[in-house]
Amino acid sequence: MNISKTLRGRAATAVSLTAVLALAATGCGDDGSSSGTEGSGKGEITFWDNNGGPRTAIWTEIIKDFEKANPDIEVKYVPIPIADVQSKYDTAIAGGGLPDVGGVGTAYLANIVSQEALEPVNDRLEKSELKGKLVEGMVESVRDAGGRGDDMYSVPTSANNGALWYRTDLFEQAGLEAPTTWDAFYEAAEKLTDAKKNKFGYTIRGGAGSIAQALDAIYGQTGITDFWDGEKTTLNDPKNVAALEKYAALYKKTTPAADVNNDFTKMVAQWDTGTIGMLSHNLGSYQDHLKALGEEKFAGIPAPTGDTGKRVQVSNPVDGLGLFRSSKNKNAAWKFIEFAASHESNSKWNKSAGAIPANTEAAQDPWISETEPTALAAKALTDGSTTIVNLPYYLPDWNNISKADNEPEFQKLLLGKTTAKAFLDKMAEELNTAQKEWKELGNG
Repeated sequence: MNISKTLRGRAATAVSLTAVLALAATGCGDDGSSSGTEGSGKGEITFWDNNGGPRTAIWTEIIKDFEKANPDIEVKYVPIPIADVQSKYDTAIAGGGLPDVGGVGTAYLANIVSQEALEPVNDRLEKSELKGKLVEGMVESVRDAGGRGDDMYSVPTSANNGALWYRTDLFEQAGLEAPTTWDAFYEAAEKLTDAKKNKFGYTIRGGAGSIAQALDAIYGQTGITDFWDGEKTTLNDPKNVAALEKYAALYKKTTPAADVNNDFTKMVAQWDTGTIGMLSHNLGSYQDHLKALGEEKFAGIPAPTGDTGKRVQVSNPVDGLGLFRSSKNKNAAWKFIEFAASHESNSKWNKSAGAIPANTEAAQDPWISETEPTALAAKALTDGSTTIVNLPYYLPDWNNISKADNEPEFQKLLLGKTTAKAFLDKMAEELNTAQKEWKELGNG
């Protein structure tokens, strides 16, 4: 069942102050509720890159290609650091200044949709050359994350599957096999650690983005395949509690002490120095590892399997491009989205990022099989060997619960200031409340 189109999120939501202000906005000016216009299909449009910096070079190339093919349209490129993107959107929704097109990941899509900032793209896709050329699984992820039934609020461009990166040279020296199981993972973490020589078996993410990595580890170990059991989350299931205790105990035992504050940038940079055995991160860091280590010293494999031989992992956010409702030139903005999601551009972008293309034609290009980590990730997602635990991205509060509300709590867990059970019980209670309120609005 769909949420009413006039609904502006929950009355008592735990989103940022700027988002709350946006819910009360009257719709004037360029705030998120402004209906905008179709425009002439010419002139200037603004594009916000939701991972500005790492992807600036490839977007600059695609924009140059687009402007050559569409000389009447100029794209103003604005790189937004990934850590700031949700607050940047919230602020612009409240005070004006949204772009025409923006990168939008499923992890925070529901928050933007609940503020009526994005235009549904179903009808445009139906008339587009992209119809039937987008990976259905990614389309479904985008639909589900939007939280409004069949309505679709972004065009998927990529899936950035999680990978376990490991130092093949260090494993070989230690006589270890690839860490394809959780037992092998823990054995390697211990055996590759020599703290006195600043050598560690693993680097754990304790800073921004830590929760998703921790959830991947606990569900991967226990093999629990559903995030919900009726009206309650399985997050604090006793098996998950035990798995988190074991995982968090790695901190400072087989990991650097600095990990408690490390986000993905610091974690990846630390691993690339060459003294740490394993790193859990998505395919997007492949080029960083290649540049730092060379292709002979590392490999990336899908998440380890559990005792049953099955692989369980949590859903990874699907990235996409959203058309903002307040745009004064939606025709030109849509042309840019179509171009960016087309075969050539989508292949070019994902090859640069090391991600899995959303365009079905791009997904068949030779570079996929030539890039082993991406090929293995794509295979794991399609050969029946992997079960995905779907995280509730559709909850408007998901991003706040999984980030601002609980990342500091995870740091307390690593530091021994709270227990795995207390941590998971707190987060579970917040999720159960959010799910109940979401259903009371007529969903599910």
